[in-house]
Amino acid sequence: MKQLDIKLMHPAEQLNIVIGRVYRNGMTTTSGGNISIKDENGDIWITPSAVDKGSLTAKDISCIKADGTIVGLHKPSSEFPFHKAIFDARPELTAIIHAHPPGLVAFSIARKIPNTNIIPQARHICGEIGYAPYGCPGSEDLGKKIAVEFFNGKHKAVIMENHGVVLGGTDLLDAYQRFETLEFCCRTLISAGTLGKVNGLSDSQIFNYENLIPKPIASFSDVQYTSEERALRTNMVDMIQRACDQGLMISTYGTVSARWKNNDFLITPSNVARWDMEAQDIVQIKDGKAEAGKTPSRSQALHQRIYELNPNINSIITTQSTSLMAHAVSGKKFDVRTIPESWIFLQDIPTVPFGSVYNDIEMVAHMFFKNRVVLVDNDCVIVTGDKLLNTFDYLEVAEFSANSTVMAASIGALYPMEEEVIEELRVAFNVK
Repeated sequence: MKQLDIKLMHPAEQLNIVIGRVYRNGMTTTSGGNISIKDENGDIWITPSAVDKGSLTAKDISCIKADGTIVGLHKPSSEFPFHKAIFDARPELTAIIHAHPPGLVAFSIARKIPNTNIIPQARHICGEIGYAPYGCPGSEDLGKKIAVEFFNGKHKAVIMENHGVVLGGTDLLDAYQRFETLEFCCRTLISAGTLGKVNGLSDSQIFNYENLIPKPIASFSDVQYTSEERALRTNMVDMIQRACDQGLMISTYGTVSARWKNNDFLITPSNVARWDMEAQDIVQIKDGKAEAGKTPSRSQALHQRIYELNPNINSIITTQSTSLMAHAVSGKKFDVRTIPESWIFLQDIPTVPFGSVYNDIEMVAHMFFKNRVVLVDNDCVIVTGDKLLNTFDYLEVAEFSANSTVMAASIGALYPMEEEVIEELRVAFNVK
């Protein structure tokens, strides 16, 4: 569902889609969590109490009218009081998500606020995070404590002591992206902490990074949509959806591109939720110019240079997945020499400094002469391949391997394969 479409849908349909997404991605339980929308009439639509999140439908959504009348098949969520308190405190917020995802709950029971300055866009999406002292679930007291944190106007996300998190948004998609990004940060911080010391970014580093983002490129209007090009768009959208389903990409970050012909290629756009990407959203890049009326990913310049320098590379994925980013955030070297298949597919994976994707594009692009995968500190992982499916496979293998090293760190010392084993693999599988 496209971003514009969800805003045009009935509130009950919006809530049904988003709570289903939250549940399917392991960010709430069958009975836990609740989300709401306040419409233009002042009516509040909210998920019901004691209805299975895995089988919820739009018909199950409850409505509390502005005059207090309850309409619907079920009793509204018991947490309605704090939803109303937030809406009253912050009229510009029209959607609220409350849930108990594992990463955010971990911070709530440790009574700490997560540092979102680990990747550049997270601080911008999440904003300053508040902290509400414990209150009994469903009570007016809890509503007041949460409302205080929202009332100052600084916070759109609040950690609830020994409870979970509550987030607001100007619409439901805005709230969901904030929720998803914050949970990603928490899981990454926890995994990075398992590996070693977490290296955050300063506000000035993030500011300087954002100033390096290339300006929009020139456009062209004589776009040709051949059958081959259309098929490639569809394939890209399928891979983006799969990446989201696999936890390899979140709605606010992730770029996929594929070479079309010569050095022309297709790439994902900016400012379209990855979950909702459609074939017509994909941007064609021709002779260094973008398809008119569309804004390509800010990684476009890097992808362009990688294709120009590496004729054997036909697809690129730039993304953030939890375990790979745990290595990029902790500065802990990602040792791929865990099992034979990982090293055969990936070889060794180097790491480059934060900011390299913009201030040293030539250096990064040249690295793919001999590397399939490169990690960028506090930024992303870049994966390349000769076909889109192969590139996606390499990303999966890299994330699975990184996850194994994170888990191994909690068990004891990591023992990678010895050099003689690597040499044997190099000869047996003709790895250059």
